[in-house]
Amino acid sequence: MTQLRPGESFITPYLLGADKNFTRVEVTNEITPVLSYSYMVVLVPIFLLTDYLRYKPVLMLQSLSYISIWLILIFGTSILAMQFMELFYSITMAARVAYSSYIFSLVTPSLYQRMASYSRSAVLMGVFTSSVLGQLCVTVGGVPFITLNYISLGFTVFGLFITLFLERPRRSLFFNRAEPVCNGTSPSELDKMHPDNYKHTTCLPSRWRDAALCRMLRELRTIVRQPQLRLWSFWWIFNSAGYYLMLYYVQILWEVVYPAKDNRKVYNGGVDAASTLLGAIASFAAGFVKIRWKLWSELVIGTVTAVQAGLLLLMTSTSNIWLCYVAYVLFRGSYQFLVPLAISQIATSLSKELCALVFGINTFFATILKTIITIIIADKRGLGLSVHPQFYVYFAYFTLLAVLYLTAAVYVSIQHRWCKKPQEPALAKELCKPLDEVPVKEKTSDLSSVEA
Repeated sequence: MTQLRPGESFITPYLLGADKNFTRVEVTNEITPVLSYSYMVVLVPIFLLTDYLRYKPVLMLQSLSYISIWLILIFGTSILAMQFMELFYSITMAARVAYSSYIFSLVTPSLYQRMASYSRSAVLMGVFTSSVLGQLCVTVGGVPFITLNYISLGFTVFGLFITLFLERPRRSLFFNRAEPVCNGTSPSELDKMHPDNYKHTTCLPSRWRDAALCRMLRELRTIVRQPQLRLWSFWWIFNSAGYYLMLYYVQILWEVVYPAKDNRKVYNGGVDAASTLLGAIASFAAGFVKIRWKLWSELVIGTVTAVQAGLLLLMTSTSNIWLCYVAYVLFRGSYQFLVPLAISQIATSLSKELCALVFGINTFFATILKTIITIIIADKRGLGLSVHPQFYVYFAYFTLLAVLYLTAAVYVSIQHRWCKKPQEPALAKELCKPLDEVPVKEKTSDLSSVEA
């Protein structure tokens, strides 16, 4: 229900239109950058509070933040008010982890895969329905943007009402797991992967030494040596930072390419619906890709990143809004294709707790990188670039990443071919070492609980 926000696709034209009458410079260089800054500040506290408070309070905070967003959009008139709107929006983004974590806390491990499918489908269906509803209201019904905001407010209030009746779980991953005692309780996922550690630590009087979070931080020192984990974490940090920067500013770019004077000709909702649908199809298709990832990961990532760089160049250089729309849809679809691949490759040898921690760390580093880029190129205290030069920077950024990935792919390919040469076994064995996987731990059935 909270995904039904038909006004979200039209926030930028609403701010630039007669209702609010902000300038492009104010929206680009003063209002939008606050989203990156505030998200970096609230991400870690909300990640920890989600587990400590056992999900439901953070879900309520998310609903209250959505309500605050639409109230500010309706009644706010100053730049400061819109900056607070971005702050509340960053809280809703950070609190998304509570939704996925809450779902899995209520079911047994045997149902995780099914619940992951259901929850992912529900989110995508909500976004798709919201975008289609908004576009139909604007194009067919001629509904003003301000009315869409009232409709969105109504849906979010109803979502808060539903949240009040959700069951609050008794356990969570880190702070509220079963108490370790000598008479034997159910071990955590990390304990199952290290039964010897569990056997020796469950009787320790010092609770902090048995804390899952402390043990997982120690475990990270070992798993970071895995090549696939490093590669896909690198992708998660650097590519997702560029992806979300594009997402934050693309509506402003559309407004520059095609400054529509008739709201009926603003097709943001339809484009968001199409990109969501393509993203869902791409994510589904990614589950059927069966290749030797140890050998081909760099090439797949490099190829997709190069395509994304070309799409960014098309978006920023074209004067045809429809080409801009198509490039945006394809960009989002290609990103969503790699997300489940990254999840599966990172999670292959990790427990559920470690998955949550690794993805949290990757997201935090991506947020820091995104904030640094925003300060340099978008903020008025930095270069304060307009939207077109910004997209040229994003194009250069993705081009550099593509070159790095493809160079790594060539290096891995040369290593692989050299390993097959029998005449130099000692040298080949030495060169093959980077391709060898660090011995992995047993994969649990809970890996599917990680959600993009």
